[in-house]
Amino acid sequence: MRQVVSEFRRRDPDAVAVIDDSGSHTARDLLRHADAGTLSGTVLLQADNSWRTVAATLAVGMSGGTLALVNRHSTAAEFAAAFEDIQPDVVVAEPAALAEWAVPGDRDAPALDGWVARTTAGRRDVSRWGGGVLIGLTSGSTGRAKGVVQSEAALRYAAEQTIAVNGLRPGDAVAAIVPLSSTAAYCFGVYLSLLLGGPLVLWGRWDPAATLPRMAQTEARWTMCVPTMALQLGAAAAGSGALHGMRAMTVGGGPMNAGALGRAERSLGTRILRVFGMSECLGHTSPAPEDPPEIRLGRDGRPFPGTQLRAVGGDGRPVRAGEVGQAQVRGPSLFLGYARGGKVDPPELTADGFLPTGDLLVVGDDGTVTIMGREKDVIIRGGRNIDITEVERAIASHPGSRRCAWPRTR
Repeated sequence: MRQVVSEFRRRDPDAVAVIDDSGSHTARDLLRHADAGTLSGTVLLQADNSWRTVAATLAVGMSGGTLALVNRHSTAAEFAAAFEDIQPDVVVAEPAALAEWAVPGDRDAPALDGWVARTTAGRRDVSRWGGGVLIGLTSGSTGRAKGVVQSEAALRYAAEQTIAVNGLRPGDAVAAIVPLSSTAAYCFGVYLSLLLGGPLVLWGRWDPAATLPRMAQTEARWTMCVPTMALQLGAAAAGSGALHGMRAMTVGGGPMNAGALGRAERSLGTRILRVFGMSECLGHTSPAPEDPPEIRLGRDGRPFPGTQLRAVGGDGRPVRAGEVGQAQVRGPSLFLGYARGGKVDPPELTADGFLPTGDLLVVGDDGTVTIMGREKDVIIRGGRNIDITEVERAIASHPGSRRCAWPRTR
């Protein structure tokens, strides 16, 4: 994080950098907490949607360390698995979390205004991450969360492309309503905000009725969320156009219905952009706010410049436009690998450097892409393959349907 933190330190110290449940926090406030000097090496942080996550980012960036993220709601078993994979030098969390997770260590120091930095028996050499500066946990088909290791170059590329697509300007405020413990939420919340040099607007708890007025009052120009959040915000707005000043709202991470999203954006007064990305290759497609609704809401946009996304058949060869194939991606936001045994385990790529995503994809004649669901999300009945995503979309399109979810098993 050295590059973006170096840029942050040149900002006006009295400029507001974070607005959260506890109020406004200036750049000077955050740097004061970051300069405590206790956060170096590989730091496993209880990431929450407050100023603490930003201050920890600054501290780790100034020391040239690597930041790993864990959610407060992780069970003791989940934390133990993450600890084993990452083998952090320091764990930073509220005291109750340290106790609940039974975090080992030989020394405690105060950190982040009431939290604790516990030094473990780890190694100080962050070169073990091969240039990785961020480790975010993502669930996988094995049921054990995987630590995705990303470089600053990947974070910067994904954030810069998102800024360009959405027409954001230096100093714009952005809102982060998805938990910052996820790789994507961190990249498009904390990192993107630091890059823009404007306020990051946060909430400790998801509450659509409280989220809307704060986004409007702080003049947030962009946010990212999952489909359910977008629909709930639209319902809370009740046609008021409360977010008419917002440039766009990026929505991804689940099945989406164009009709429902269209009603939500009309109620909110902004534009919704349906996108595709993953922790392993951050936010690599997006439409533009100027695109017509059938593209913004009905497809998953176009690959970022420099990113290649293709659909292949069972033989590994690209299928024709309009045909469903297995999605593969390569580009500047591709991850370095997974954290296993305290170091990077490189990803399994194709011979020409593409990452199989596990998704099904259709590429249109115009270059726009549509994700059709997961390769494994198929039910076989009577010799026929039934795509779960298609079932969800059909149910969601019914005017009497308020919410649709399919129970998935691992």
